[in-house]
Parts: sequence; C-alpha cells; structure tokens
Amino acid sequence: MDKQNTLKGSFSLCGKGLHTGLSLTATFNPAPENSGYKIQRIDLEGMPIIDAIAENVVDTQRGTVIGKGDVRVSTIEHGLAALYALGIDNCLIQVNGPEFPILDGSALKYVEKIKEVGIQEQNAPKDYYIIRKKIEVKDENTGSIITILPDEDFSITAMCSFESKFINSQFATIDNMSDFSEEIASARTFVFVRDIIPLLKAGLIKGGDLDNAIVIYELEQKQEVVDSLCDYLQIPHMDATKLGYLQHKPLTWENECTRHKLLDIIGDMALIGKPLKGRIIATRPGHTINNKFARAMRQEIRKHEIQAPVYDPTMEPVLDVNRIRQVLPHRYPMQLVDKIISISGKTIVGIKNVTSNEPFFTGHFPEEPVMPGVLMIEAMSQCGAILVLNTLEEPERWTSYFLKIDNVKYRKKVVPGDTLIFKVELLSPVRHGISTMQGYIFVGDTLVAEATFTGQMVKNK
Repeated sequence: MDKQNTLKGSFSLCGKGLHTGLSLTATFNPAPENSGYKIQRIDLEGMPIIDAIAENVVDTQRGTVIGKGDVRVSTIEHGLAALYALGIDNCLIQVNGPEFPILDGSALKYVEKIKEVGIQEQNAPKDYYIIRKKIEVKDENTGSIITILPDEDFSITAMCSFESKFINSQFATIDNMSDFSEEIASARTFVFVRDIIPLLKAGLIKGGDLDNAIVIYELEQKQEVVDSLCDYLQIPHMDATKLGYLQHKPLTWENECTRHKLLDIIGDMALIGKPLKGRIIATRPGHTINNKFARAMRQEIRKHEIQAPVYDPTMEPVLDVNRIRQVLPHRYPMQLVDKIISISGKTIVGIKNVTSNEPFFTGHFPEEPVMPGVLMIEAMSQCGAILVLNTLEEPERWTSYFLKIDNVKYRKKVVPGDTLIFKVELLSPVRHGISTMQGYIFVGDTLVAEATFTGQMVKNK
C-alpha cells in the first residue's frame, strides 16, 4: 500500500513576483499526515493560513489565486505542480507576500529543491481517488473541455489550439508522473505581445521579463508600441514588422507552450486534495476550466466519501472458502464470507455473493427478500476476524467474539443477486487480544452499510 509523503526538510526559493514585481520568498516545509497543502502569509498579522483547495480559488485570469477573506496568494500553480507530480501529499508553504516568486516561469527550481531536501514517507496510506466512470466538464463560451477516464495511473493529454502561426495546434502527454522532472517541469509560461499591453495597463506583470516567460510577437503592432515594450523588457529595439518569439533562452521543445499548459493542469489538480488514478484529456485548457473541473471532482469525491475497493471477480483470491474455514470456526449457515481478495497489515477486503438460496430469506421476508442488517454486520466482522486471526501461527485454536458495535448505519438494502464487498480496517494495534475496527460494505461502488466494532480473540480450551 502506498504511503503519504512529505518533505524531509524545509527549503526556500527567492525571486520577484510576476505581477507585483516584489522580492518574495516562498518556504516549503514538512507537514503532518492528512494535512494536505496549506499556504501561509507570514507577512500579515496573525500569519493566516489558507487551505490549498479548489473552493478557495478566487481568481483564474492570469494564474491561480487562492484567498480567504481579504488574504490572497497568487501564481501558486507551478509550486503545487512540483509537489503533486513528485508525490508530496502534505506541505506547509510560507510566503512573505501576495504571490509565489515566478523564478524562471517553470516548475524546474521547485523540483530541484524537492530532490535536494528529499522525500519523507509517512505512516498514513495515500488516499487515492480512483476514477470508475467518465467525468466531463465543459465551458460552452470558450470551447474548453476536460474529461477524465478510468486508468491505472494518473496521466494527462493536453490539446491546445491558438490563433497564431507560431503556435497553431499542439498536444502534449505525460503518461506517468515519474516523467515530470525531465519532460514537463522546465516548460516555461508564455504570453502574447497583444496581451502584454493591457496587462501592464491593469498594473499586472510588473515582474515579467524574458528570463521568466516566453513572449510571442505574432500580431504586428505600431513601432512605438514595440519600442515601449522593448524598453520595458530591457532589450534592444526591434523591427515591428518582424514577428516571432522573444526570449533569451531558446525553446526546449517545439510544443513547450502546450507542455506548460499541462504543467498548469497538474498544479490545478493538486487543489482537488487527493491524488487521482485516471486519465485526463484536456482540450483548450486554462486555469478557469481547470478550477471548474477540480471543483467538480471535489463534489464527486464528497458523494463517494468512502470509495469501494476495486473488485475483479476473475482474479485469484488471497484466501478461498476452504482456507477461510481453516481460520474461522463458522460453518453453514453462518459462514458469511466467500473469499478474501486483499489483506495487509491493517486492511482486509472480502466478498460475499448473496444468492436467493440463503436460508434467512425464507423468513426475511417471504414476499420481499432482504438480507438482515445484523447478518451484514456479522459478515463484516468475520472479515475483521480473519484479518486478526491470520496473523497467528495456529488461527484454528482461537475464536473471535464481539465486545461492542458502534455507529452502525444502513444506507441501502441488500437483496438476492448482490455481491457484497467488505473493507475492514484496524483502527489501533491489537492489545491483549482486543481489536477495534472500522468496516464498510459496498455493492458495486455504493456504500450500503458501515459500523465500528470491537472484538476479542480468545484461545480455545
């Protein structure tokens, strides 16, 4: 089972802000398990902390801006992309101003620093959200679409179309986040000259230059406008009739701009709050549609707060019915687990196929067969007993008994033809033969029942 990660130590990056031009320092620190990403404004009274989640995004026009009340932090996407792609789940980021430093306009320096300080594995399991069905978000006004499909890992394909002869139609793909450092991290942000003038008039990009952005001059402007822009960028005046790229460093890849769009997607997906297993296909992506999609994903996750384990009925079980009988004393009609498909130190996943021949359906109920709730909890506890008893050298010499059942919730009835999937987790180490567990029962992806229960193992006389 994959574990959560944080940084082994802290690191700082200094530079100017893209929009404010201020000298800024962002410090990335280790953080506890299950804390996620948090951003702290250490220059303000009380040093307020903002949770880096999609609902806290307050602006997406020129980068991703999160806010809480009057407190804002912008241009966070490059730093978050590096954390997410390198598998960092928990991090406290402290910044002494209203935005992250733009650095070279990419995520490369963040990646280098993360690798320098190292990654610390934590005890808590990594809480993936596994995509089971197609989810799509559209923006009818822009034609932007983001679709996510089931996949074994997290991967992205970005397709961009620009009204420019320098960047027409491009696509970029990352099939595995392990390729991020080499294939995506150094892709720089870009801007068209036609957009720079209004941005400057709006008081933005005060820190923009040819060292932190690719500038694309593809629509001829008046010579005086170009001269003014050259003065701002501190470069020699150029012929306004000559179109092309303006940059100190050549393009790393022909599709560098679309690779940067892919980088931005990763940074914005970090605001979902959970690592995904699925394939994103993004058409004409941008921060606005990215955030709209991230919010939709958070709503989807809340609907399936507890996600069902993946069950492939064709896979060989870890324990079949005969092996289960060697561990549990239960026999017909009270053996309620057919097979175990997964077992680890703290978690077990079991299966029960509910047929119309179950003896309890004779009286519960003759005209409307429904599996009794108490037997559902009994079946779940049998999985828990297998989890604990399986650690003993002679499990057949022990029996597990209920001590307590709490917080039982039934969400949907179980009927003939259903396949129950049990997921049971140890909440604390077994002490003096006593164990407390949290159990869930699913039919397909639907949670049908849950409970917390305590049992005790007793050695048979």
